[in-house]
Amino acid sequence: MKHLATFATALLTATALMAQTATTKKTFTLDDLMPGGATFWQLQPETMFTTWWGDVAVETTVDNVTVIRPDGRRGQVLTTADDLNAIAGETLVRSCHHLTFPYPDRPVVKVQTPRSITLLDFKARRITSQQEIAEGATEVTWSPASHCIAYCKGSDVYVQRADGTRVRITSDGSDDIVYGHSVSRDEFGITRGLFWSPDGTRLAFYRKDQSRIPSYPQVDITQRIAATYVDKYPMAGCESEDVSVGIYNVEADTTLFLHNPKPQTDYMTNLSWAPDSRTIYVFELNRDQDHMQLFSYETDHGYKATEPMLEEHHEKYVEPLHGLTFLPWDATKAILQSRRDGWNHLYLLDTARDGALTQLTRGEWEVKQLLGFCERDRSIVFTANATHPLRATIHSIGVNGKGLMRMLGADDGVHTPSLSATGSMLIDSYTSPTVARSIGITDVHKGRTANLLTAADPWEAYEAPEITSGSIKAADGVTDLYYRLVKPTHFDPARKYPAIVYVYGGPHAHNIQASRGYYFRGWEIYMAQLGYVVFVLDNRGSEYRGRDFEQATFRHLGVEEMRDQMCGVDFLRSLPYVDADRMGVHGWSFGGFMTINLMCTYPDVFKVGVAGGPVVDWKYYEVMYGERYMDTPEQNPDGYAACSLLPKAGQLKGRLQIILGYNDPTCVPQHTLSFVRAAIDAGTQPDLFLYPGDGHNMFGRDQVHLHERITRYFLDYLPPTR
Repeated sequence: MKHLATFATALLTATALMAQTATTKKTFTLDDLMPGGATFWQLQPETMFTTWWGDVAVETTVDNVTVIRPDGRRGQVLTTADDLNAIAGETLVRSCHHLTFPYPDRPVVKVQTPRSITLLDFKARRITSQQEIAEGATEVTWSPASHCIAYCKGSDVYVQRADGTRVRITSDGSDDIVYGHSVSRDEFGITRGLFWSPDGTRLAFYRKDQSRIPSYPQVDITQRIAATYVDKYPMAGCESEDVSVGIYNVEADTTLFLHNPKPQTDYMTNLSWAPDSRTIYVFELNRDQDHMQLFSYETDHGYKATEPMLEEHHEKYVEPLHGLTFLPWDATKAILQSRRDGWNHLYLLDTARDGALTQLTRGEWEVKQLLGFCERDRSIVFTANATHPLRATIHSIGVNGKGLMRMLGADDGVHTPSLSATGSMLIDSYTSPTVARSIGITDVHKGRTANLLTAADPWEAYEAPEITSGSIKAADGVTDLYYRLVKPTHFDPARKYPAIVYVYGGPHAHNIQASRGYYFRGWEIYMAQLGYVVFVLDNRGSEYRGRDFEQATFRHLGVEEMRDQMCGVDFLRSLPYVDADRMGVHGWSFGGFMTINLMCTYPDVFKVGVAGGPVVDWKYYEVMYGERYMDTPEQNPDGYAACSLLPKAGQLKGRLQIILGYNDPTCVPQHTLSFVRAAIDAGTQPDLFLYPGDGHNMFGRDQVHLHERITRYFLDYLPPTR
């Protein structure tokens, strides 16, 4: 008995010491966990800034630019911020982090500020070029070949030549006619509206005629008397914009528009200049988005080829997201990305043989990013989820498609590499569930990697929850779905915890990947610290799982997604520590749509929900996205009716808070206001909170405030037991 008592005393002492040690660890604040928080960046894994000077890797710190040798050792200091400022004769460089080397064979750095673009020769110690940026210029795009700058002021396009002279390319820009900006509401991979040819002598630019589109009345409350402003918003099934492409010839000082006899409702996407700087390739898509054609245009006169170089059809939709990438050693051949076999793969397009196509990669996995080419090996370098759906690993394959696919670097985690000028070397930053961050330099030909940095866990001094991942079957009983599960801090398996389902669920997004913490969101960590289980599931319809996985939701958005999410709920209910009677749900945008949908469709399951920036009725959503996944309201009336949340407002039982950026240009306020009106008519009681002046998302301190708001709502109406 004495020995037993001694053991018991020792055990109690050890337990007390462990508890004391545990309590000495820090707890997180939202400032620690949310971008925009005062201490957020202090708690991120250590990193380093790198770039390429041709095939020479360089590290850019605040003060210096240093060569990184292939073996990972640091070499000579190429230049410093002080040296560059001395050359410039003014303080241009406050940090070397964002310097670039525009020429692989010249000792020149480019310094771009809001006021100027300056080229500095750090060996000859002189300014080789300096151009002021026009006041009020946006969309600034610089050509390294000609030193010309293209930019927009308002809705018009300007070009500034290397000698500083400025030319106004268009003059009728307005709210209705917009030049040089992104078109098609950033769908189809479009993110900009100005495109220099490789030699910098021609500028392609978008023209958008949105005169037929009604103006959604957004409200500016910063004025003494609030006023409306123009937000051209083309809703599904309604009038859309008319897009065309202009070509400005710098040398001739002439502008022409590509001759496109197609109907006004066609989309012109993924502009790609050929290496000859005379030919431009354009993907053209019909309004139904089920027929894509690739045309070449001769830009001296604007005429297109009489026949498309290639075509792609699908009964649901075709979505071109990437332009052509030409081989550095053969100007007649380019790499095309396509899902024509059901998965995003690489194809070799031969423009000299009427668009002959050779598939280079294949399998039930997706190419995620085309990085470039290794010229020595005549190979393509890319990332893919070939080893596991949650990973992004680096691979290379010969352009003839006959060789085996090689892996470069670690075979796990999520890699974000950058390739040198000729592709002989790459710098790879990667993270995995067990690696906070690792950065290395890899010889692409030999496959050898030298480590540059291995980051320590930045949360070592904090009480961090356990994060795990696994898979369950979708509602079809066949498809694997991946989840992330965050357990409460100081988890006690004997307790019952409330659970919050975080959801997005829509296309072009994913929530789970094999990176640090399985791609966690900071707010999940905060809620785990407060005593919640947080569960996240990527349902069918989300990205990187192939065409059929995404298209399972076609014409009935929200239906299959909810069925899959309820499979996740069933899994949560099977966990002995989850209180099945206390479940909440939260999501933003498509996730806001899913949150309200789940709250109203399963009112006895979800007791509390917070829906941000939600879609409420797809007929109020934009043409390009909405019609791709739902067709038009006229083509799919039953689908639109079944997917609308307005008839479901009367089914709401639990506590629902809707949060909206008051000037949201993506999910316009009509969605939220219509649902609130429907709830009033039905006698249900959602809560509403607005962020005046914010758009679809909150940034900076507003993001911290937002998550304080969300947290309070769950603490008020779904509190954890103590």
